[in-house]
Amino acid sequence: MARSSAAGLLSSLRSRGGDALLQPLRPVSLLLLLHGGGGGGAGGWQRAMSTGSAARAKEEKEAWWKEAMERMRNIGISAHIDSGKTTLTERILFYTGRIHEIHEVRGRDGVGAKMDSMDLEREKGITIQSAATYCTWNGYQVNIIDTPGHVDFTIEVERALRVLDGAILVLCSVGGVQSQSITVDRQMRRYEVPRLAFINKLDRMGADPWKVLNQARSKLRHHSAAVQVPMGLEEEFQGLVDLVELKAYYFQGPNGEKVVEADIPSNMEGLVTEKRRELIEVVSEVDDKLAEAFLNDEPITSSDLKMAIRRATVARKFVPVFMGSAFKNKGVQPLLDGVLDYLPFPTEVENYALDQNKSEEKVLLSGNPAGPLVALAFKLEEGRFGQLTYLRIYEGVIRKGDFIINVNTGKKIKVPRLVRMHSDEMEDIQEAHAGQIVAVFGVDCASGDTFTDGSVRYTMTSMNVPEPVMSLAVSPVSKDSGGQFSKALNRFQKEDPTFRVGLDVESGQTIISGMGELHLDIYVERIRREYKVDAKVGRPRVNFRETVTQRANFDYLHKKQSGGQGQYGRVCGYIEPLPMGSPTKFEFENMIIGQAIPSNFIPAIEKGFKEASNSGSLIGHPVENLRVVLTDGASHAVDSSELAFKLAAIYAFRQCYAAAKPVILEPVMKVELKVPTEFQGTVTGDINKRKGVIVGNDQDGDDTIVVAQVPLNNMFGYSTALRSMTQGKGEFTMEYLEHLAVSQDVQMQLINTYKANKGAE
Repeated sequence: MARSSAAGLLSSLRSRGGDALLQPLRPVSLLLLLHGGGGGGAGGWQRAMSTGSAARAKEEKEAWWKEAMERMRNIGISAHIDSGKTTLTERILFYTGRIHEIHEVRGRDGVGAKMDSMDLEREKGITIQSAATYCTWNGYQVNIIDTPGHVDFTIEVERALRVLDGAILVLCSVGGVQSQSITVDRQMRRYEVPRLAFINKLDRMGADPWKVLNQARSKLRHHSAAVQVPMGLEEEFQGLVDLVELKAYYFQGPNGEKVVEADIPSNMEGLVTEKRRELIEVVSEVDDKLAEAFLNDEPITSSDLKMAIRRATVARKFVPVFMGSAFKNKGVQPLLDGVLDYLPFPTEVENYALDQNKSEEKVLLSGNPAGPLVALAFKLEEGRFGQLTYLRIYEGVIRKGDFIINVNTGKKIKVPRLVRMHSDEMEDIQEAHAGQIVAVFGVDCASGDTFTDGSVRYTMTSMNVPEPVMSLAVSPVSKDSGGQFSKALNRFQKEDPTFRVGLDVESGQTIISGMGELHLDIYVERIRREYKVDAKVGRPRVNFRETVTQRANFDYLHKKQSGGQGQYGRVCGYIEPLPMGSPTKFEFENMIIGQAIPSNFIPAIEKGFKEASNSGSLIGHPVENLRVVLTDGASHAVDSSELAFKLAAIYAFRQCYAAAKPVILEPVMKVELKVPTEFQGTVTGDINKRKGVIVGNDQDGDDTIVVAQVPLNNMFGYSTALRSMTQGKGEFTMEYLEHLAVSQDVQMQLINTYKANKGAE
């Protein structure tokens, strides 16, 4: 019964206009049949089960969802700043019919790109928040996340890649592989994301895709080859030759929407043959099936090559390189075809969860919509209607009105509203299944929480969150706006794990910390715009750290008698630096043999040392890479308490800290500069003055690329200085590298400043 009703539905739909009609229906309506919705479907399945054809019904059921899954792609678009990610997304949305006119990124026409929905993004021409959307191309559903390129918003890229199955790495044909391209590629490796590369801006002066391809091989260690060859470059860029299908494509019409297929121009046949052979050779190195055909000199058909590229790309052994110019509307449609042909669908990617009932044992998720619900909240936003939580569903189905359980907190929550996002617009849906990216309203949770239907206790692995490197003191100008001010800070902290808010105990100031000057500036600006609170900003402050360099012993007795119960606690042991590359920043070890200190007081001692290490005595910054070992102590039958031992630990730490030869650590940044060669001397001289170490020097046409490691404390206001040194032609990017010890003179200077400030208070 079920088989015939399902088959009947399928054939009637096909007769009414082919597969096209099926597409909008597949993800949701076909699943209603699976889950007993859609009228007679449920009864059909039950009857099929009862008549003994359970196995056949199961096959039918699986066929539905497998087909729905195979027609889905979850991709991200990432790159260095100004490589054209948002412009590319705008064109993809236009060609797939999601938007009906194209707008440019800087919003010169007063509208701005669809994916840059914040006013700040449109004004500055940069992406600040990653935005999600979806579209349909050739009957496939494609979920897209457009991510920022600026290193200060690196967490947006981290969390997008955490939940995606594939990605497009956009490279500029003039700029090539730049510092942020390397960072983004490293993030893609961390989350094991298969990727395509797209060399953009072939219409610009100085475009050289082959130079960029070689840079990708050398700098990113990509095993890659071009799958297209451009016809002409710069102003003469006309179209592309597809090396797999051996066809030429021209893009006509006012917005390049008409793709015209033609024969390969005769003057390019030699180059095309050479590049196709190179493509086959490179793929053969990582695909045995193609290698066999290649070595036996068998003819390799387009479909053989396409299948081999797909296998190698999904296995992350090969990166196919596409070309084009998003701004000039050339090469976007073949790139979309490449996404469907070469990037994996959700069930081709292995996703693991940790089973909390079996001491975090790794479980491979099937991606089956019929399985138990497992979804990860990877991004939060404060919308007009409350908190908007972006979910990636890994298994099962989520429906509006369902009860779901937050595994991290144990809370049971009802799903009041389920939506699909199109930048800042929403489309209400009734249900969503494994493989989809959706958003829910009114669900209180944190970024990185896992939701299930209660039948399993799985959590997804968390993402990598970099430590903030810069702080600012902020306070509202008027006393009345304190409530709105703290509301804004709480919201931003919840949305962005790299944005931290703290209180300076000594000065009573609110301190915000983040990934750089731009990151914090944007948040101060958002407080002003979104919460109408003017904030005063103090001078940026660097997040120094302190550490010890040698072992020092402590033996401290805390004894206090003041009528009634006294306080008594003695702790003995030593502190020492942790070995290099240690995964933890603080370690506590209890090596007491016997019961010199009752075991119930040990946690209080650890707490005391932890608290004391929050503020070192040199400049009051946290102490890192510290190991505390407790070897002996003494307690009193009546006067010992948790408080007494906690205080004993705090004073013991202060007593021995100076003997451990403490040093101050400062954040050192990796700075990449691109300046015209004529200014190279001035710029490198200035880097030396800022106590920077130059680690790389490269020539790129008329420009010099300098890579240096510079203390963050010496980089304030550098963008202005660089502009004046290079007549506005220089550009730089900066990212956190590590904390390193400061020189002796800087240490003395910092200690004196700290003491003077303390004395003034």
